[in-house]
Amino acid sequence: MWRKDEVKPQETPQPTAASNSSFPQASTDSAPSSAPAPTVPASALPISPRAAACISQGIRIKGELSGKEDLFVDGTVEGKLDFGNASVTVGPNGKVKADISAREVIVRGQVDGKIEGIERVQLWNSGRVTGEVRTERLAIEDGALLRGKVEAGKAQSHNAENRSKTAASNASETGKSNSAAVSTRSAAI
Repeated sequence: MWRKDEVKPQETPQPTAASNSSFPQASTDSAPSSAPAPTVPASALPISPRAAACISQGIRIKGELSGKEDLFVDGTVEGKLDFGNASVTVGPNGKVKADISAREVIVRGQVDGKIEGIERVQLWNSGRVTGEVRTERLAIEDGALLRGKVEAGKAQSHNAENRSKTAASNASETGKSNSAAVSTRSAAI
């Protein structure tokens, strides 16, 4: 029969020069555990946290790219990017020689071509754009470079233009003053 008194305690191994005595020794009777992967703060990541796809530095693509998810480009792209209702971000190492069409375009690198941002185009201080930019809202940080044609602001629909022209011609035909026609145009815009 076994008695608790008769069991001798096991000796613990003495630390050697190679081991670090400030950390407790791992027990041999427990299951091995995997160390958690080191976490990197989100601010240190070069990509957009919303980007579903990434063309990283060192990748070169020629051709037409299209999609419905957000895209981050930190490599080289030549051709056309059509991302309708998504966001396209050109990273600080990105070099794009393409026409870009997206809901939102953020430029931190270099773009040569036409940019159409339906809602917004943003140029960071490291951004370089050569070409045409068309958007509703344009934000340019101090230090960014933009060379080319810019069309910013809410685009008029053809229906609104036709209504204002019709109202102006009706006003002049009925003998109303020009001020009434001008106010009609302002209301249509």
